[in-house]
Amino acid sequence: MRIEHRIGIQADADSIWEVLSDLEHWGDWNPLYPRAAGIIRIGSVLDIDEHVPGLKVHNIRPTVLDWAPYDHIHWRTAMWRGWVNATRFMEIEELTKGSCIFSNGEIFSGLLVDFAVPRAIRPKIRQGFEAMSEALKAEAEKRWQASGRAPR
Repeated sequence: MRIEHRIGIQADADSIWEVLSDLEHWGDWNPLYPRAAGIIRIGSVLDIDEHVPGLKVHNIRPTVLDWAPYDHIHWRTAMWRGWVNATRFMEIEELTKGSCIFSNGEIFSGLLVDFAVPRAIRPKIRQGFEAMSEALKAEAEKRWQASGRAPR
């Protein structure tokens, strides 16, 4: 099962990555992850508070699977004692200098997906991805304009 939100951002990949890769400051702009800590490197375990709209804030400890600067971060969280895995992706696709698509989503797999992620919660998860995307867009566009790299 896949839940995803995509959004166009009028900023360069550098500005988006600057915001996305700064985990320690996610709480300043990110409504889905109001607190995050750790180092983005393959195999590292992050410490993140997640706030899906309408649900209680809970802590996740995902393992970074892959990352590439200015391009993507992928992590995996095991749930229900490993019977369900959630692979999280945040990807930047630069269309032209100053125009990108940001893909923000999660792929759930395993025998107990329907129990771990019931249908009633799926729209809330997508709402959380949408809120994060919108907030990232606002922050990255603001920083891009302030950087002097944006066309006048």
